Amino acid sequence: MSSAAEIIEQMNAKFNPAAAAGLDLIFQFNIEDADTYHLIVKDGTCAVAQGESDDANVTLIMNSETFKGIASGETDGMMAFMSGQLRVEGDMMLATKLGELFPA
Repeated sequence: MSSAAEIIEQMNAKFNPAAAAGLDLIFQFNIEDADTYHLIVKDGTCAVAQGESDDANVTLIMNSETFKGIASGETDGMMAFMSGQLRVEGDMMLATKLGELFPA
């Protein structure tokens, strides 16, 4: 089973710079049974940082099993949200951009 850190690195490796042109956003992932990470997407680049960000535009809160499923494409993010496996704080519409920024 991949750790949250490995999943974040895999997401970063799949980053689509074209989809991030002109963006300046911070996506935070609070993994309840692991660590917290945030991805800084700015002008076609993506940086990974461990810990919380005071400036996160959207925070996704879930356990590591849900995170792994969403990142691998086995779990639909919207279904996870509707079933309560995923909670979103901040700009919920930004969460929908993750699929464009980090294609499976």
